[in-house]
Amino acid sequence: MNHLRMFAGRETRRIECALIGSGGFGRSFLSQARHVRGLSCRLAFDRDPAIAAAALAATGHDRAEIAQCADAAQIRAAWAAGKPIAASNPELLAEVPVEVVLEATGNPEAGARHARLAIEADKHVVMVTKETDSVVGPILARMAAARGRVVSPVDGDQPSLLIGLATWAEVVGLRLVAAGKSSEYDFVYDPATRTIISNGVTVPAPDFCAWTLAGDRPWPEVAAGRAKAAAALPQRAVPDLCEMTVVANALGLGPDRADLHAPIARITELADIMAPAADGGLLARAPALDVFHCLRLPGEPSFAGGVFVTVACEDDESWAMLRDKGHVVARNGRTAMIGLPRHLLGLEAATTVFEVALLGQSSGVASPRPVIDLTAHADRDLPAGTLLAAEGHHHSIAHVSGRMTPAAALAEDAPIPYYLAAGRRLARDVAAGQPIRCADVALDEGSELLALRRAQDAQDWS
Repeated sequence: MNHLRMFAGRETRRIECALIGSGGFGRSFLSQARHVRGLSCRLAFDRDPAIAAAALAATGHDRAEIAQCADAAQIRAAWAAGKPIAASNPELLAEVPVEVVLEATGNPEAGARHARLAIEADKHVVMVTKETDSVVGPILARMAAARGRVVSPVDGDQPSLLIGLATWAEVVGLRLVAAGKSSEYDFVYDPATRTIISNGVTVPAPDFCAWTLAGDRPWPEVAAGRAKAAAALPQRAVPDLCEMTVVANALGLGPDRADLHAPIARITELADIMAPAADGGLLARAPALDVFHCLRLPGEPSFAGGVFVTVACEDDESWAMLRDKGHVVARNGRTAMIGLPRHLLGLEAATTVFEVALLGQSSGVASPRPVIDLTAHADRDLPAGTLLAAEGHHHSIAHVSGRMTPAAALAEDAPIPYYLAAGRRLARDVAAGQPIRCADVALDEGSELLALRRAQDAQDWS
């Protein structure tokens, strides 16, 4: 990231951006953009333009100056007058000279349409909506490249940050063992009350005290003991698998197991746990992608949803010195953890905007390839007619979990990509414990996400 010095404290040409989706990420980006030299974002889209207008006003724009535009003539006039603009129809992107579009709706179908519209309007796309990216990210990047544009993941979110950290490790000659991230919410264990707090939920965990410290016990035993003692809390989250799917398609890596190990672990234990089984860790294959739930006591520092790599310690003397300087090295000295304990969402997105607009480079990789699909798995019997609605903050489907499986073209017997199933009804019964297959779902032939996925499947990725 040293090339970013060219942007720090210096005048650059002004980069004009548009934001689609003014939720949490979008709002934080709008707020931060007003403090970044050389960056302007005064155009926001939302299904209800009043919501976009409220986001612009809340982040410092004069409410009286905000123009709500419904057609090409209105948006061209408002743009020429220098007004902040709220609109609902992203087709209007073609009418204004923005260079970069940030797609942050979190809706996989909408994200597919918006990305296509932006690419066809010759805009760079910063793809915040990982749900879309997990299904059709490679084809979107290829479509943009054909027009001399870039589709990029966004700095501030874990996929981009992890791609950068893993790439850095490889460039400096470190041998990757694992790459991953902290889950979104810590597991905070309070020994005084014998409870665990996670995402605002407090659950009793009377048996967890015995597993707070690993001692000399084998790490697989520790991971299993903690998982059982904290069974009242969910330990697999579809967004985590979704983000790791985006990383997989950028780096060409895969998971050790389809639903990830997802251990509950202290930061200081990652070098031990995210290590090959032959060295006492959890991994049957390396390098592998995974996540962990950050275990800490009240008042202890968090990993803040950050990213990490574990690497092989191939120079004992160097890593002994680094251990003495506070780096996390496994107790057997064979692996080390290097972490980036942050993800700042929209507050950090400006670096990606500068990279795509000024350097023509992605914050991820130039040409992601279909390596892994995030696919849907039935956790209980699901009868035909069930609506697979993706709901809530995590955009997850009730009683349907995710698996990271080898990428495969859509076919009747192929497991269906998770977010291609979202919002559709089952065409036939699916038994608990089975993958949901393409033929099990009544697909929408008018879906842009489906059309893009078929186009992706038809490409030569060799």
